[in-house]
Amino acid sequence: MKFGFGFIGPGLAAYPEIISLVAKTSEECGFHSLWSPEHIVLLDEYSSKYPYNPDGKMGFAPEEMDFLDPFLALTYAAAETNTIRLGTGICLVPERNPLVTAKEVASLDRLSGGRFDFGVGIGWLKEEFEAIGVPWSKRAQRTADYLEAMQAAWSPGASSHKGDFCEFSKVRSYPKPTQQPHPPIFFGGESEPALRRVGELGDGWWGINVSIEGAKQHVATIKRFAEGAGRDASNVHYAVSKNLGGEEITLDEAKQYADLGIDQIIVGKFAASAEEFKQYLEKTAETLIVPLS
Repeated sequence: MKFGFGFIGPGLAAYPEIISLVAKTSEECGFHSLWSPEHIVLLDEYSSKYPYNPDGKMGFAPEEMDFLDPFLALTYAAAETNTIRLGTGICLVPERNPLVTAKEVASLDRLSGGRFDFGVGIGWLKEEFEAIGVPWSKRAQRTADYLEAMQAAWSPGASSHKGDFCEFSKVRSYPKPTQQPHPPIFFGGESEPALRRVGELGDGWWGINVSIEGAKQHVATIKRFAEGAGRDASNVHYAVSKNLGGEEITLDEAKQYADLGIDQIIVGKFAASAEEFKQYLEKTAETLIVPLS
């Protein structure tokens, strides 16, 4: 079982000295990965339902939370580390220009020495899309089209793509990613359409706040979609968070997730000090990483 830490980039972990401490300590403690979330803007009031809290609201006030661009946060972490993997958790693909994003992905993969995992999603905050000027409708189709466009940009030589939302012909986008044909693409989400995207298109899945029983059902669903698409379901990587930023996972629970085929558990904490971050990472290593290594 591997363990990841989320998040760097928001809150106190938006400061360079904290990113450095978290990144170095995580690597020293044997963590497999670091993740950075994305919101271009947040709003004080919104009617969209936040999918990871029962009350449909984020657990913090937007005016109190810094949010770094995830590619910048991860690039800083890459410069402070040597082996730990670095992932967007998750990148809001339909809100971004696909060629610009393709450039950022390839650049980070180059600078990290091929350690980048591209976590992607379609977004949940309609008001954010409206503020940016991106249509909310058909965002899933837009995401799929943009990912195809990015994969074209990462392919050797000149690149062309013609889709419903993006079109370009014979452009040259360099550098190409260090990982070929491209960094692993992890889809977020727990709805059936999200799980279908994992099975049909993804290299991995990250389910947030997923119970053991929920993980069992979701893994089976992903495998069914993968097999239906003629893909080898054993090549899909499965990551979950039991209660990200909340109740900590136990060793017994981690073993139960492992028995289901989950190969990575991502834990997290919004700490109030550097020392609190350090203690949390060291405790996780002592109670979970070492016993399961």
